[in-house]
Amino acid sequence: MLRTIRPATLLKAFALAAFAFVAAPAAAPAQVVPGPVVYEAATAEEAAEVAGATRVQLPAVGIGLAVIGGGIGIGLIGFAATGAMARQPDVAGQIQTAMIIAAVLIEGATIIGLVFCLIV
Repeated sequence: MLRTIRPATLLKAFALAAFAFVAAPAAAPAQVVPGPVVYEAATAEEAAEVAGATRVQLPAVGIGLAVIGGGIGIGLIGFAATGAMARQPDVAGQIQTAMIIAAVLIEGATIIGLVFCLIV
């Protein structure tokens, strides 16, 4: 049987994960730097190279977010539709039609997001 997660439990898990993420660097041993660190000023070529790398990496993050969002949306639609079909099997055809239409709309929005990320 499928259990639902209560919002309070989810909030506690998120708070624990955030605390562990913040506290982990404090628990790590300090690193010893052998001598003074000297940073040189970046040349224009190096700055352009870093900007170019960022320009390539940010659309990849956008593509990942679009795909994750679409996957979550379609997963929630499938979850709700199968639950509704289990409760009312006599209207399963209508529920399935509505589910497919909603999934197509989500996929369309995801593909548009992917195209925008690839264009930029």
